[in-house]
Amino acid sequence: ARDGFGVKPMYYAQTDRGFVFASELKAILLAPGISRDLDYVALHEYLAYLWATAPRTPFKAIRKLPPGMAMLVREGRIEREWAFYDWPYGEEPLLDESEDQIAERLRDAFETSVRRQLVSDVPVGAFLSGGLDSSAIVAMMRRNLPAETIPCYTIQNLSGSTADAGSPDDLPFAKKVAQQLGVDLRIVDISPSIIDELPRMLYHLDEPQGDPAPINSMLIADRARADGIKVLMSGSGGDDVFTGYRRHAALRFEPWWDWLPSSVKNRVAKFARSVASGNGMPAAMHRPAGRRLAKAFSYANLDSDSRIATYFFWSTEELRRPLYSREFSNAVAGRDTIEPLLASLGRIPREHDPINRMLYLEAKHFLADHNLNYADKTTMAAGVESRVPFLDPDLVRLATRIPSRMKQKGSVGKAILKKAMEPFLPRDVIYRPKTGFGAPIRHWLRTDLKPQVDDLLSAESLRRRGLFDPEAVKRLIELDRAGRVDGGHTIFSLLCIEMWCQIFV
Repeated sequence: ARDGFGVKPMYYAQTDRGFVFASELKAILLAPGISRDLDYVALHEYLAYLWATAPRTPFKAIRKLPPGMAMLVREGRIEREWAFYDWPYGEEPLLDESEDQIAERLRDAFETSVRRQLVSDVPVGAFLSGGLDSSAIVAMMRRNLPAETIPCYTIQNLSGSTADAGSPDDLPFAKKVAQQLGVDLRIVDISPSIIDELPRMLYHLDEPQGDPAPINSMLIADRARADGIKVLMSGSGGDDVFTGYRRHAALRFEPWWDWLPSSVKNRVAKFARSVASGNGMPAAMHRPAGRRLAKAFSYANLDSDSRIATYFFWSTEELRRPLYSREFSNAVAGRDTIEPLLASLGRIPREHDPINRMLYLEAKHFLADHNLNYADKTTMAAGVESRVPFLDPDLVRLATRIPSRMKQKGSVGKAILKKAMEPFLPRDVIYRPKTGFGAPIRHWLRTDLKPQVDDLLSAESLRRRGLFDPEAVKRLIELDRAGRVDGGHTIFSLLCIEMWCQIFV
């Protein structure tokens, strides 16, 4: 069985010699007779979402057990599978209390969750980005432990500017929280070259996830282990339980334009996808706000659930599919990219609120298939356990009963959690713009990683691998460097897939 939230991974394979399972994919590859044939549908999902939906992995022969699932294996064969836990959206009525009452109830439940996670026979530290989630955890730790026993870890700003990600610098906020709570803040300088760290990151992740954030987690875990800290409290799950991502705000604003006639929405969506695919990018679209606007309206003509699912795309179908080789393209022809997410939404028929339906997808996929995967792999690689107080079952059940209007208030995410934390944290920390352990991908691709892009994504390299069309990839890189298309995340994903193939294939 795999835990209900997917905090820990579980890979498995059925072979002629029996049933093989492990917490790391690379361990299963050591078993005799495991085919390394690639799962093209999984690769398609890595490019679409940055992650592949369970049970898929990059290999056809290896699968990962979805969260909350159990299986019975008899004489080396899977006899049956069943779900023993699912997020309880729609199972109980919403709380009919005032905002102050719910905030107090949430405050108590959250402190209880953190206190439960503090039970340990080794020293416990914490990630502290300076954002609300990690700061709230440290604040609750401080209510239960002396300040001098709480080492916290944050990162120096990555090389290059974070402006291309549209995010402010975290470090000043982390310092302010640490000073107010009196805890020891240990700053990890992310000075090692991205060129050196990227292959190590992909090795530990087991999967070609095109997200550089795991590098930060990996280096912090290295430092914590060197300091003798074997447990780190993580803010993972906060955004997936209480809202906080930009797509939650975008979804909340949909009623402002959803009344438009279908013909108008079709034209708007077509134009937005055309811009996002490089067919003429207006100057205003070069900036983060412009990129988000194009992304938000690329699928404005779809029905509600389909639109919710497309918010998880990192690129449009028009940009992505032309990159595939003929074999790759044929393998995913007719494949509806949002089908796995729509299937998940079908499991919560009693939950009708769009925000909660999106949060369900966050929890089942973005959290379990991506964030928790890299959080576990990068910390355990250093022998450090990552704990996630936001995923306490009692806290989660309470959160699913909180009306969505108290979670996402217009553009303000996690509104009810922010209100609950007002007695313990500075207001400018609580109500700061959303950010995270980000990375300037677009800057890297034009500087540090430019030689790797030109080498690993060269025509010769791509023809040898046979996954992608060399001319289409070349055109994407040229359009991105000319500022005519925002292809940074897609190019980075292509680079990660090729690096991963070199390691595992």
